[in-house]
Parts: sequence; structure tokens; C-alpha cells
Amino acid sequence: MEVSVSGMNVLPESCVAVILSLTSPSDACKSSSVSTVFGSAADSDLVWDKFLPSDYHEIVSKACNTTFLFASKKQLYHLLCNPVLIADGKMSFKLDRPSGRKSYILSARQLSIRSSNDPMSWTWKSIPESRFSDVAELISSSRLEINGNIKSKKLSPNTKYGAYLLLKITERAYGLDLIPSETSIEIGNQSFKNTAYLRCQDDKKHRLENLFYSNRKQMMKSRVVKGDDRVMSRREDGWMEMELGEFFNGESDEEVKMSLMEIKGHQLKGGVIVEGIEIRPKA
Repeated sequence: MEVSVSGMNVLPESCVAVILSLTSPSDACKSSSVSTVFGSAADSDLVWDKFLPSDYHEIVSKACNTTFLFASKKQLYHLLCNPVLIADGKMSFKLDRPSGRKSYILSARQLSIRSSNDPMSWTWKSIPESRFSDVAELISSSRLEINGNIKSKKLSPNTKYGAYLLLKITERAYGLDLIPSETSIEIGNQSFKNTAYLRCQDDKKHRLENLFYSNRKQMMKSRVVKGDDRVMSRREDGWMEMELGEFFNGESDEEVKMSLMEIKGHQLKGGVIVEGIEIRPKA
């Protein structure tokens, strides 16, 4: 049996609030224009407390250089839809505004990067376009190994997620296109493996490498797992991203392991700036 809007208006505001709390943040905002009762209910703490993550107290308490001033749970929700640095500035957190699902960015300092403490292989530095205090730049190495992990309980349950390596390719980059990198995600009994190319910004350089190393590239490609050979895409924030894979996060507490590796080509490479790994909901 359908209930009309006029019929809903005879319900107490508290009942309307309970009903709205079972919808989504987007639906609650849209309903506020239906009537005065709906508008008042849609702004209530009862509704927005349901949309806030259960661990929001911990997130707010661990925020770095941010003072949260809010008069309602709805205000707090919208504040958390903007990136917030947590974990001593080594992670970024935010909510997806329409759905309330959580996303994180693990900074390069939060990742395990092979030989990152060797100044001949990597250098740590600050750049103005990064949201974190440090990024890692690959100087020269024949092995590229980047690993990250996060507990699934930190993420929104019953949600499909994607993991993305955030990076830049410098003008001095070399050796990145001769063999695909292998990407993977593991959680519980889920395992996702693929291949990806770290394409250089200079298309002319890419064409020259294809010309001079085409036979070698085909030979080395046979060493890695078969995959889609994905390439990077440009983000609105100016960074490039490489999808590492996707997974479904249920309700159990497991470790999500993410990686990008190129260890089979024995080819010197350099010119990659790593900002971190983003884990965000997929539509």
C-alpha cells in the first residue's frame, strides 16, 4: 500500500525522521523541500547520526590541524565530505556526499615501498600540489615494489571499492614502458590481478621506445601475468591514477592488500612520484 505525501505529513516529525534515516543522505536532502515537517525532520540529528560512520568520533579526534565546529550532525556530515588528514597526517579521509560511504588515501609514508630509504633509489620531498607533507620520487631502480594495506572494518560494509595508485611521471622518466607492471588486490578469498603500463607524459619518447625496443618489449611481456595493460588516467586534482583493482567489502574484519610491482624486467627505471593509494567506493 502506497502512502501519499499528504498522508506522511500527518505523521509526527519523529516518525518522519526515522523513515528518512532509512534512506540515503541524498534522498534526505531532496525530501527537505517536500514540506515543513519533512524539512525539519531531514535536518534532525536522528537522521544524520544514521548517515555518519559509526567511528566518526575517532576520526574527528584524530584529525590533524582541523577544528570541527558544528551545530548539528548534518553540519558535521558535510564537513566530513571534505578531505580530512588523520593518522599524524599520513592518511586522508572523506565521505562520499550522496551515499555517506567512506574513502581513504594512504600517503606514500603509509605504504611499503622497496628501497625507499636508499637515497640512490628514492628521494622523499615536499611538493606544493600534494595533500601530504611528503611524496616519494623514484630516482633509479630495477625493481619497483609498492604495497599498501588497510583493515576492511575501516571501510563501509557491503560496498564495492576500487584502489588507485596516485602518481606523477616526471619529464626525466625512463624505463617505465618496457614491461607492464603487475597489479593486485587481495582480501579474504578475493584476489584480483591485472597488468598496467606507467605511460610517460612525452608521447614522442613513448614512440621512440616502441621503435627501438619493440622486440624486447614483447619478449619481456611474456614474463608477466596476462592482463588488460591498463594505462593511467588524469584526475581533477592534477594527479594521475592507476587502478590497482577492485573488491567487495562485506561485514567481516579482514586485511585488504594492494600492490603494484615490476620486478621481472631487470630494467632500470626512474621518474615516478608516488603520492599514495586511494581506496574509494565504486558506483
